[in-house]
Amino acid sequence: MNAAQIIATQKRIGAVPDGFWGPKSIAACQRHLRALMPSPNPWPKSDQASLQKFYGSPGDESKHIALYLPSLGLKYEGRPVESIKCHRAVAMSLGRILNELSQSCPEVLATYAGVYNNRKMRGGSSPSLHARAAAIDLDPDRNGNSVSWPVRAMMPVIVMEAFACEGWLSAGAFWGRDAMHFQATQ
Repeated sequence: MNAAQIIATQKRIGAVPDGFWGPKSIAACQRHLRALMPSPNPWPKSDQASLQKFYGSPGDESKHIALYLPSLGLKYEGRPVESIKCHRAVAMSLGRILNELSQSCPEVLATYAGVYNNRKMRGGSSPSLHARAAAIDLDPDRNGNSVSWPVRAMMPVIVMEAFACEGWLSAGAFWGRDAMHFQATQ
């Protein structure tokens, strides 16, 4: 993002609008998003024991359903996506989020990068939330795993707010990178 976009984001989240994204802006953004989350948060903590108890084993496709999303503008490699495979526990929430984003930020849905992928976390040995079909990646070309948010990554904070309102964690705001990634954890 450029300085003007960072200032606009800082104003939106209640940080000092100085165009510099540092520790104070990061903390303000995290407070802003946490304030939007439901209480109690419906999702498990992100430790493996909590994930196992709530979602079951990674790769267990018996808990997955097809979430039909025709006409939302969701595209994978340029092709329209009619449905996505996700964990049944997140389906209604994810459907509401994607419906909202189809109206507020349709450009983010134009490059969907997946929900279910039975794999380990990048650079780690623990299963990814994608292995439990409880995470989604959007707009990866502008919000890659190693690209800092919001200095270089371009995920609009309005997208993070839509996920936060459903209790989802936005990686860009909470990890400072991987802004394409959203997961149904606290």
